[in-house]
Amino acid sequence: MQLRPYQHASVQAVIRHFRLHQSPALLVLPTGAGKSVIIAELARLARGRVLVLTHVQELVEQNHSKLVAMGQNADIFSAGLGKKQADGKVVFASIQSLAAAPKACDQAFSMVIIDECHRVNLSGDSQYKQVIDALNHANPSLKILGLTATPYRLDQGWIYQQHSNGTLRSADPKPFKTCLFELPIGQLIKEKFLTPARIIDGAVASLLLPSDNDDPDTMLINQGRATSLICDQLVKLGPQHQGVLVFAASVRHGEEIVGKLPAGDSALITGATPGPERDTILHQFKQQKLKYLVNVSVLTTGFDAPHIDLIAILRRTDSVALFQQMVGRGLRLHPGKTECLVLDFAGNGYSLFSPEVGEPKPKADASVVEVPCPKCGHHNHFWGKVDDNGCILEHFGRRCQALIEDGNTQQQCDFRFRFKECPNCLAENDIAARHCHQCDTALVDPDKRLKEVLKLKDYLVLRCAGIAFSPVQLKSGQAGVKVSWFDEDGTEVSQHFGFTTAGQKGAFYHNFARMHLRAPGTPLRLPNVEAILASASLFRHPDFVVARKEKYGWKVIETLFDYRGRYRKADSAY
Repeated sequence: MQLRPYQHASVQAVIRHFRLHQSPALLVLPTGAGKSVIIAELARLARGRVLVLTHVQELVEQNHSKLVAMGQNADIFSAGLGKKQADGKVVFASIQSLAAAPKACDQAFSMVIIDECHRVNLSGDSQYKQVIDALNHANPSLKILGLTATPYRLDQGWIYQQHSNGTLRSADPKPFKTCLFELPIGQLIKEKFLTPARIIDGAVASLLLPSDNDDPDTMLINQGRATSLICDQLVKLGPQHQGVLVFAASVRHGEEIVGKLPAGDSALITGATPGPERDTILHQFKQQKLKYLVNVSVLTTGFDAPHIDLIAILRRTDSVALFQQMVGRGLRLHPGKTECLVLDFAGNGYSLFSPEVGEPKPKADASVVEVPCPKCGHHNHFWGKVDDNGCILEHFGRRCQALIEDGNTQQQCDFRFRFKECPNCLAENDIAARHCHQCDTALVDPDKRLKEVLKLKDYLVLRCAGIAFSPVQLKSGQAGVKVSWFDEDGTEVSQHFGFTTAGQKGAFYHNFARMHLRAPGTPLRLPNVEAILASASLFRHPDFVVARKEKYGWKVIETLFDYRGRYRKADSAY
């Protein structure tokens, strides 16, 4: 079997890694990349015994068939498939069956390959932990490789620590250490290995109504009766499509949807659907005896029905990768299929070409932005906002994610886009830090600080709702800028900054700009006061401003950003 170029590259990356390292590794490959072909090639090339694990019997059978197609023999250990053979050089097994048969794990394997490895949890007494511990006991030199399209879980974060491109994902222990190879889904579409997708974005809590010409691109937003009108639209579009896959938000929601679709031509699958019934429904859908298939968090991975050419997403997700997985169900090539229409009724607003950020989306209108580190030059991917020209208006990154070579070790770049400054040594710390990483000084807890200040007579805590700039002339006659912070009721405190000499401009940046910038780390060129006024939109307001009463008015002594405590923040439109 001839491998595609990227499949060959991923196989070579695995071979190079395990020749030099023992640490568990990962391949990130999108839907339709042919993971089963890569698994078969690795199993074929392996000198020792190989165990291939996955969580569903369909993938056990699919992966096994690819190796057999290469002229190789392999065993299957899966109760659902009625086979429990584990003596061959290559064994394809379901994790449930293997965990229930501890003696089968006593055999020595040289490598274990885990398909859909984002499901691996090595904490507690999970099935994967039981099996991998037993396999490691049988062979301490066991090589562990995972394959997935979604290397990030909302409940656990990244499933690996570092990327081969020099990006640090997490310093915490993870099931896998290194991502050896990652293939963007856009490359598969560009090289015509996948069908293009036409994504039409709806709006949150809205329904999409067909226009007079019934063109989905011109759907109108209205309120009320959402599910009924969405289903009416799907029924109208049905005759133009081979297969319609619907992602529902909950079981109750799925039942409502399937109840509004043609009774003899639709079905619902949930996590509670019995195995035999599930198999029957999937078989009927793949044979195109059913037009509409509704599911609730079941068919995002490990499901292959190439004829799907219409996907309706009626659930929200904070994961870019999960959204791409759902869309990916309709991207496989199939006769007569030129594109897959994706109706995002939930208004997720993600792109097929956006990388996973590794954090929940902070705001509904946020998108993935690329932010270079001004210290090391590494290109970071953060949530942020851009203008109509694609220029970054704001980003929510905290620290550069680059791994820097330091002799024989690697360390994370120490540049922080957002930080909390230690009052003792002036070191920059993470905004959530409680102790300085450099001198171990206890950093002020924001809630405790606000509580203390609110009790003091000569202090003011301003629940900041906005910020404004105006030109001023200092007593020296030099040009300056007045920065005003105000709350919801219009109470205001202000501070004057000189902006004529190089020293004044440096003080403005250090004492104001660097903490107030919406997109820290991006070049800031402000030659004069007029430039500051014209660039007012580049600055964000803090959540709270602390001021002390002095002889001539209030003096701002502290600004609190990124607050996540018990005190209410201002409801601001700024």
